[in-house]
Amino acid sequence: MSRRYDTISFLSDYGTTDEFAGVVRSVIRELAPHAAVIDLTHGIAPFDVRAGSLALARAISYVASGVVLAVVDPGVGTARRGIAIEVADGEGVLVGPDNGLLAPAVAMAGGAGRAVELSNPEYRLEAPGATFDGRDLFAPAAAHLCKGVDLSELGPAVDADLLFPGVVPLPQIDDSTVIAQALWTDRFGNVQLNIGPDDLPSGFGDVVEIRCSAPTDPTGGVTRAATRVTAFAETSPGAIGLVLDSNGMMALVMDRRSAADELGLADGDQVVIAPLSEDAQPTQSVRVDLTTR
Repeated sequence: MSRRYDTISFLSDYGTTDEFAGVVRSVIRELAPHAAVIDLTHGIAPFDVRAGSLALARAISYVASGVVLAVVDPGVGTARRGIAIEVADGEGVLVGPDNGLLAPAVAMAGGAGRAVELSNPEYRLEAPGATFDGRDLFAPAAAHLCKGVDLSELGPAVDADLLFPGVVPLPQIDDSTVIAQALWTDRFGNVQLNIGPDDLPSGFGDVVEIRCSAPTDPTGGVTRAATRVTAFAETSPGAIGLVLDSNGMMALVMDRRSAADELGLADGDQVVIAPLSEDAQPTQSVRVDLTTR
């Protein structure tokens, strides 16, 4: 049974300098003028499917019911499929390329229902070239879903189990060590890790050792102490905090400073967490007395 949607949540790596995101929005406006378009972000790094999939997974529990349009598509114009996936018993439909971008969000939404390949030419725009499926394929599909076109009309059904999987790394955990990865650094320099609070063994205590390194770093990286906190401001000046973030993941933070810069961390770098040793050096805060004498 088809339903009519009135919201499209839009994520891409288009940025805002070029006209790409605006053109996609204009196509939607022309085809489904009643539909509101919410820009989740267009700041995903170009071609970074992994970052796009993680951003979409972080957002999916909070987006309005309706269509989610996601485009991070380095394989545009190739044999990779365009797809639409129904979730939450039809409360939402995710539209985008079959390259792993949608998979983590689909899982977060409870798994796939119906899924189709976007191959019906009636629901796409004619185009002089094959390099802008956001405009020519995905935006029309999203708009027609908002107009009440049933998912099955957009193309043939596909087996959801055979869609391209996501690429979210899993941590390695034992009683003495947690080997995590930096998933995402926000604009404040907070570094989200791919672990939740239950992944940290209870014997680690409130202060742990962290060893941060890039895969190709010959120096072995940076070793520091990190204190479990519940808010950024609980972290002492210059010290590293380990906080449960708003997405339910553990993150390395500092108070009004960038933990990523302090630790030399980039997305994808390894972070080893272990009980505190003598080698882990917390940064000491210094009290500055500004009293006039």
